Amino acid sequence: MTDASTSPATSGRRLEFSFRALALGALLGIVFTAANTYLGLKVGLTFASAIPAAVISMAILRAFKTSTIWENMTVQTVASVGGAMSAIIFVLPGLVMVGWWLEFPFWESVLICAFGGVLGVTFSIPLRRALVVEGGLPYPEGVAAAEVLTVGSRGAEQTDSAVRENAAGLWVVVTGAVVSAGYALLVAGRVFAGEAARFFKLPAALGGGATGLGFGMQFALLGAGHLIGLAVGLAQLFGLILAWAIAVPILTSPDTIAWLTANGIPSIATTLEPGAAAEELAGTVWAREVRFMGAGVIGVAALWTLIKLAGPLIGGLVSALAANRRRQGGEVLDRTEQDIPIGLVGMISLGCLVGIAGLLAWFAQGNPTLASSTALLVGGGLIYVIVIGFAVAAICGYMAGLIGSSNSPVSGVGILAIVIASLLMLGVLSLAGLPADPSVVAFALIVTAVVFAVAVIANDNLQDLKTGQLVGATPWRQQAALIVGVGAGALVIPLILNLLNQAFGFAGGPQGIADEPLAAPQATLISALAKGVIEGGLRWDLIGLGAVIGVVIIVLDIVLRAATKDRMKLPPLAVGIGFYLPAAVTTMLVIGAICGWLYDRAIKTTRFADVGRRMGVLLASGLIVGESLFLVMTAGVIVGTGNDAPFAMLPEGSTWPAMTAGIATFAVVVVALYAWTRSRSAKV
Repeated sequence: MTDASTSPATSGRRLEFSFRALALGALLGIVFTAANTYLGLKVGLTFASAIPAAVISMAILRAFKTSTIWENMTVQTVASVGGAMSAIIFVLPGLVMVGWWLEFPFWESVLICAFGGVLGVTFSIPLRRALVVEGGLPYPEGVAAAEVLTVGSRGAEQTDSAVRENAAGLWVVVTGAVVSAGYALLVAGRVFAGEAARFFKLPAALGGGATGLGFGMQFALLGAGHLIGLAVGLAQLFGLILAWAIAVPILTSPDTIAWLTANGIPSIATTLEPGAAAEELAGTVWAREVRFMGAGVIGVAALWTLIKLAGPLIGGLVSALAANRRRQGGEVLDRTEQDIPIGLVGMISLGCLVGIAGLLAWFAQGNPTLASSTALLVGGGLIYVIVIGFAVAAICGYMAGLIGSSNSPVSGVGILAIVIASLLMLGVLSLAGLPADPSVVAFALIVTAVVFAVAVIANDNLQDLKTGQLVGATPWRQQAALIVGVGAGALVIPLILNLLNQAFGFAGGPQGIADEPLAAPQATLISALAKGVIEGGLRWDLIGLGAVIGVVIIVLDIVLRAATKDRMKLPPLAVGIGFYLPAAVTTMLVIGAICGWLYDRAIKTTRFADVGRRMGVLLASGLIVGESLFLVMTAGVIVGTGNDAPFAMLPEGSTWPAMTAGIATFAVVVVALYAWTRSRSAKV
């Protein structure tokens, strides 16, 4: 694509780091953080907010004659990092799930997010030249955001079609948001069912085990499926089949249960009442056993990803160090190569590490079990944050460049991080003679939360810097904007978490007013791993079996890629996530991926193919934002009124009519939305 720094569409005064851009970016960042927080707690996925933020920014700043592409770049940078910060919810709710917190203390939560997030910015700055400029990585979302900015920003020779696309894109986002929020309102009113599911027992000829089918009728899931793409969606379908068509039926088969009982092998199925209903049998076995197998698949897949990245990562770091030596030798840097000075980067990093040390010391001193080992815990925690934090910054930055921020397996890195942290805590227990107290589990989760904040911001940072490179932005201004975005996200996350915790609750935590606990899949897994490693009792046999399955999937992926010359693949992490997520969630994600593929294929040969593809992404983003924000608002109403169903229009009990009406309406609206988006694209 054309470098926007020299494009006619971007000529004019260089206004880049303005107050209005920072304020608008922070506001959008708060909106996307709220949406991503709910989505992540519901399904374990977050979406990249750079493109919808860019579209909204251009529509609003167009009212100012002095607005520039670089101002829109600043808005997008602040907003996207605020949304990315929400991925910290993959760890923080674990502190509620293990019973250490009853709610999220505001300043403690803010400081965990802020210190880790700013380190994510500073740790990834030395990697910019190697991974963004010289790495040759595709950075799919960064390139797409640059395309949107270049097409839609004000310029002296901007075409009418660019103006029309910008306006149409905003309408697509808004329409998607309104439709998804409206459908969610009808689900909350019990007019439509939010999920269609059926559990049953298989015939004796097929083993007689229990299983189930289902899908969640949620537009946020449909939009998320569109964004992950067909390859990842089908890989998740494969994981779903492994879990619900193979693992659950086998483990619930009467023959399997009898064999396990005879051999004294622990199984949750043997503890249930004989003749238990299919839903209870399949649901319990999946939640207590099959999910841990999925954790093993995810862990092996994450480790394999890191192994594959080792060579490119080392090469990128060597290149970064060489570039730094050239700069120190007097090389004059072009404006587009000006990062925050390395001395200031060091000072900011040091300040964050001092803050983290204070946070860890305050936590240790406040717990009788840990107080005597404060120095050991703080020192070990800082070394862990520096070493593992920088490693995950590089790894996640590279993965974002390779497959995109949304598809980057940050949760896999988090799983490895908590296992390493928990094993290190076992070492501390041994050295200091401490008992395996819940405070030790909580300490491991807090240190991991800091490292996870580093990971998610590094994951987003380099994607944004790629967009900036393509539109001719100044890196140090972007990096400063990233820090503003971290602050905005950090301030709002504990407020949203407390709201959702009070309204709905989290799986394994205290009951919410509505008693509809959010699954928080990654936080559930990470807290279970920490507790299992430190306190014992972790089902290593199930995790080990999942690891073996993961190895088989990796081999299948290698063979498939080689046989089809990379035209077909089976991403192991996506398979693991399909194995691990609830079936209703995975099914709708797969449906969304297929819908997105069908839509892209239908417009592939049209004159408006590129515009239509971008509009499809905006529609998916709007679907996610609308439903997620409505449900965050619903949580506020529930907490404010104490009513667990504040929007109920019908009494409970009308399941089948609501389910039938919901399925029919959902299908019709999906077709209508894609058809309307196609027609809008054709008119640009």
